[in-house]
Amino acid sequence: MALSSFPFVSDRSQAQKSSKILLWLRPTFAPEQGVLLVLLGSFLTGAALAQHWNQWTNLALLCAFFTLQVEHPYVVQLKRRKSWKPRFLIWGGIYGITALSIAIILGLHSPILLTVYGLVVVALIADGIAVLHQNHKSIVNEIISFAAISLAAPLAYGATTGHLSIEAVGMWILNTLFFSSAIYTIKLRKKKTRSLKPGIIYHGVSVLILAGLYSLNYLSLITALSFAVALIKFGIVNCVLNWYRQASFHSIAIFETRFALIYVAIASISVLPAHLPPQ
Repeated sequence: MALSSFPFVSDRSQAQKSSKILLWLRPTFAPEQGVLLVLLGSFLTGAALAQHWNQWTNLALLCAFFTLQVEHPYVVQLKRRKSWKPRFLIWGGIYGITALSIAIILGLHSPILLTVYGLVVVALIADGIAVLHQNHKSIVNEIISFAAISLAAPLAYGATTGHLSIEAVGMWILNTLFFSSAIYTIKLRKKKTRSLKPGIIYHGVSVLILAGLYSLNYLSLITALSFAVALIKFGIVNCVLNWYRQASFHSIAIFETRFALIYVAIASISVLPAHLPPQ
């Protein structure tokens, strides 16, 4: 009768194996909700610029979402490259194959999107190199990451219209500059990066870049002025700097999200006509 205890040992081992299998089957998702907001916000500005939404726009949105999800397991596996993590490999592969399949379909419809794909690949390679050199959280790499995610704007425009325009390029640069401005406010919360000088220089250079884009007709006046939301946010942060440094991350996330939504609304509406064209 004592042998009757052995099935329980077997059940335990089977339970452990099944739990590991279930862990592998659990999808991975980008842990930072802020990047999803950047993706959706950029995509909406591109779709608004296209002034139309069709089945190609839907596919582009799916492609952008799955491409974003590739980055998380890709970075985690690079960080833990001494030991392979099946869960990250499995889901990174699933997301990658899905994104690539949709990208091929979109590329056949709009070959100009190959330019966007090339920039995304360059950004992923740069991100991987930064991880290997332990510079993943550097300002340069974060700006590159925001630029890559902001490519959702020309992706939406190119997929919807079948071509790219200088306005779509201008919108991509504008989105990159706006969303990257959050880097310089968030850095103010850390003791090592509390200096206001980098943020002041960044916003000043951004204004000059946007003024140049406006003078070249890459952006309309109202669209370019939507960057004023970033300037206002930076000014408010300087006025309430003590609160900003001591507030919880949740409060800061809400603070940044509100300004991002205001910017996306202004930038999107600024490129819409008084009346949308008929379907």
